[in-house]
Amino acid sequence: MPWARREGGFTLIELLVVIVILGSLVGLAVLSMGSSSSSREVRDEAQRLATLIGLMADEAVLDSREYGLLISRDGYRVMHYDEAEARWRDAGDGKAHQAPEWIRLELELDGSPLKLVAPVKREDDPIGLSGEGDRERRRAPRVQPQLLILSSGELSPFTLTFTDQRPGGTGWVISSDGFRMPRAEPQEARR
Repeated sequence: MPWARREGGFTLIELLVVIVILGSLVGLAVLSMGSSSSSREVRDEAQRLATLIGLMADEAVLDSREYGLLISRDGYRVMHYDEAEARWRDAGDGKAHQAPEWIRLELELDGSPLKLVAPVKREDDPIGLSGEGDRERRRAPRVQPQLLILSSGELSPFTLTFTDQRPGGTGWVISSDGFRMPRAEPQEARR
């Protein structure tokens, strides 16, 4: 009678059920122990911008083009300098990156914002030949970025703080002395 004698082990199904239960418990423990999602979002926003600045610095050197960041309390916009028109233009799709509404950006610059001055052209509008649209475009307010990324590889020295405005929120800081590429680090590590 082969069925009458049972060995003292577990069946394969019993082992698989135990493994699934343990895996679920470990997964829940890891998720609950990890940093909160808001602090991860602040970190991700700071690292995203630090990486973007590094990429823009590389592209500025390779393309011999000046780039800039126009930073507001809730986001930033990438711009490039158009030498032909002597003004800053939106780069890419022209949309500003909006941070989540509970993240605030604070920018500190060493000194005042740099200004690129266009060379003076005497033939800018000889005898009033340019159209009304061209004159209106020239009269429009000129937007200038606070943070410049130059084709020489230099950056405007800056410190940019990403702060979670909610209670118990964390902060991340991106900074550069103007020569080294910025990197994101927790605000507590800088104190």
